[in-house]
Amino acid sequence: MAACLAAGNTVIIKPAQVSPLTALKFAELSVKAGIPPGVINVVTGTGFVTGQAVADHPDVRKLGFTGSTEIGQVIMRSCANSNLKKVSLELGGKSPLVIFADCDLDKAVRLGMQSVFFNKGENCIAAGRLFVEDSIHDEFIRRVVQETRKIQIGDPLNKSTSHGPQNHLAHLKKLLEYIEIGVKEGAKLEYGGKRLNRPGYFLEPTIFSNVEDNMYIAKEESFGPIMIISRFSNGDLDGVLKRANTTEYGLASGIFTKDISKALRFAERVEAGTVFVNTYNKTDVAAPFGGFKQSGFGKDLGQEALNEYLKTKCVTVEY
Repeated sequence: MAACLAAGNTVIIKPAQVSPLTALKFAELSVKAGIPPGVINVVTGTGFVTGQAVADHPDVRKLGFTGSTEIGQVIMRSCANSNLKKVSLELGGKSPLVIFADCDLDKAVRLGMQSVFFNKGENCIAAGRLFVEDSIHDEFIRRVVQETRKIQIGDPLNKSTSHGPQNHLAHLKKLLEYIEIGVKEGAKLEYGGKRLNRPGYFLEPTIFSNVEDNMYIAKEESFGPIMIISRFSNGDLDGVLKRANTTEYGLASGIFTKDISKALRFAERVEAGTVFVNTYNKTDVAAPFGGFKQSGFGKDLGQEALNEYLKTKCVTVEY
C-alpha cells in the first residue's frame, strides 16, 4: 500500500483469505496514527468473491496483485473487461541461483539455505532451483544437509525458532504431493520430505539433488521449504544461463562467484527482474522490484512503484 498512498491515493487492500489479520491490525493502527477515515480500507474474503469484486469494480482505476500466474491472468482479463483499469502484477517464480566453485563456499551454503528456507519457503523470490558447479557439487550438498539438520523448528513466536509451520493444511498437502512427484521422477531425496509428527502444519526442510531439467520439480514453483539442486559442468556459464532462462518465470535470480566480470555477464543475460550477486533476499524500498515474462510486470518498490499509481497529464497553453 505504501507506494499507492505516497502517490496521493486512497487504497483498498484485499489480503489473502488465509491471512487476513495482519491487514486488519494495520488498519487499526492507521486509525490510531491519525490517518483519516476512508484513506485505508480493508476488505476480507475469498479471491473468487471479494477479489473478483474489486477487480470488476468500475470505480477502481488501478489494481496491483501479488499471487499466482494463473490468478494474475484472470485478474488481467477482469481489469480489461471492467473499465480497462491499469494493472501491475507480481506473480509466480522459479528463481535460479547459480553457485560457481570460485565462490565463498561457507557464505554460499548459508545464504543458499536462506534463499530457499526463509519464511519456510513461502517467499515469492525464493530460489526455486540451485545450479551448483560440478567440482563443488558433492561438498555443497554435504554441507547443506549438515546445516539443515541444525535448523530449529517450532513456534514462530519463539525467538529461537527459524522454521515454523506452513500457512494452511491445503498448502502442506500440496507440498507433500510435490515431494512425492520429485521422488517418482527420480530426483534424489537428500533430506527431509515428511510432515513432522507434532501439532501444526510442519514440513521438514527438504533437499533434492540429481534434478534434471525436464522434471516437474525443476519447472514448477513449490512455494515451500524444498531445495532443488542441479549440477552444471565446470566453467559453463553459457550453458547454465541457457538452463536458468528456460522457464516462463523471471522474478529473481542469483549468482555466487568471486569473478565480478562473470557475475556481471550473468546479471546482463539472465531473464529476471532482480539479480543478487553474492547475496540473496536483500531488497531495499528504494530499489525497483518486479518480474519479467509470466512473473508479471510493473514495480512494487522504488520510484518506479510511485509511477504505477500516478497518471501523467500533458497541458499545452498558447497565449
